[in-house]
Amino acid sequence: MSKKEIITEQQKKTARYAKAMGHPIRMYVLEVLSNQSCCYSGDLTEELPIVKSTLSQHLKELKDAGLIQGEIEAPRIKYCINKENWNEAQNLFKTFFKF
Repeated sequence: MSKKEIITEQQKKTARYAKAMGHPIRMYVLEVLSNQSCCYSGDLTEELPIVKSTLSQHLKELKDAGLIQGEIEAPRIKYCINKENWNEAQNLFKTFFKF
């Protein structure tokens, strides 16, 4: 059996979600968004001690992983939890931590 066959799709997805969650700012953003329906990126900028460009990088990482989704409402962007992927991530981590 080759090494490529050892890694499952479930492991790849879990690792991708874990990587996206691997920074305290991103964990904060996920916590905020999971407790409300949506949030504008400008609102987060006011709460966090980071510049807007840095926040944008963190939001991009979360969005690329599929944990959040953004909707442009010019001139702002509204972010929400991607509920389907959020639930999938929760289930993957629950399964992983049962080992």
